[in-house]
Amino acid sequence: MIKENIKKKGVDIKVKKVGILGATGYAGQQLLWLLRNHPNVEIEFIASYSHGGQDFSRIYGNYFGEFTKVCIPNTDVKERLGDIDLLFIALPHGKAFEITQMALDRGVRVVDLGADFRLDDSEKYEEWYGKTCDGKKNLSEAVYGLTELNREKIRESRLVANPGCYPTASLLALIPLLKRGLIQSNSIIIDAKSGVSGAGRGSVTQTLMCECSETIKAYAVTTHRHTPEIEQEASKVANEEVKLTFTPHLVPMNRGILSVIYGDLKREIDDESLRKLYEKEYSGEKFIRIKEELPETRWVKGGNYCDISVKVDKRTGRVIVVSAIDNLVKGAAGQAVQNMNLMFGFEEATAIDFISIFP
Repeated sequence: MIKENIKKKGVDIKVKKVGILGATGYAGQQLLWLLRNHPNVEIEFIASYSHGGQDFSRIYGNYFGEFTKVCIPNTDVKERLGDIDLLFIALPHGKAFEITQMALDRGVRVVDLGADFRLDDSEKYEEWYGKTCDGKKNLSEAVYGLTELNREKIRESRLVANPGCYPTASLLALIPLLKRGLIQSNSIIIDAKSGVSGAGRGSVTQTLMCECSETIKAYAVTTHRHTPEIEQEASKVANEEVKLTFTPHLVPMNRGILSVIYGDLKREIDDESLRKLYEKEYSGEKFIRIKEELPETRWVKGGNYCDISVKVDKRTGRVIVVSAIDNLVKGAAGQAVQNMNLMFGFEEATAIDFISIFP
């Protein structure tokens, strides 16, 4: 399946072929944008449920004259699995089970940007997503793809469950506290705000301009499907059950997530000591930036970074952690590329090593 070898720093690097299923959604398009600039990757095919047979550049005009592939229908992907080394799946929940099994049976690795393999417990998946979990066979093999947490497992994995955008922003902010037992596990409140692209590209009333412009609104209060995902991974890090409150909000911007997290501290600690703790935890992590100033979504827009700031409210004995990511990059496609790089032994930052866009 290897097309050719290229030279990089005097070393032979194998080129891998990939396919993108769900390429015309926002996350799929962002993934394609990143992979076009990857020196070790060839995009063998792109697939779309609603745009099969159409030139991709007719759907996204910014690709005109630069990317000439035509979208194949989703139903044709199974016939093309023998042409690729890895399949990216960017589909709604419940849609990845069958094609993932086919891919694994053909020796093709999978990075699923959807939710189908994120939860370890199939019953919990069915409870929160309202669909039968047809991928039970593969749940034990799937590695949760929060890169900074599971890097070594990802290297060896055939199936990576790319985290949700809200969980990425929230977990990266919580990990240093949970690892060291500094926070009461039942006191955590996550107040998070996302740009409209987080709702996907489908036409729904709630994301029409007149519905979401000039307003901010909470949604899925107590019922958001990222809640069990955050609790699951937080519990593993804390080595005890974590129950938390997660409230997402929709804000009138295209992309970005700002997550503000509150929790009760178990012992006294000051701002400087806590910041140094975070700096030590993420020392050497290229895409995690610990900042004294409060993070803003504009400084991570278009990049694979997670900016984090941590403050202690001495009056209440609480810690407040603020994190910011681009929901389509670090929260989806950028992290997927980061995980793919690990799976194939490429330099981890390849194709995502650039600063954010401003303005």
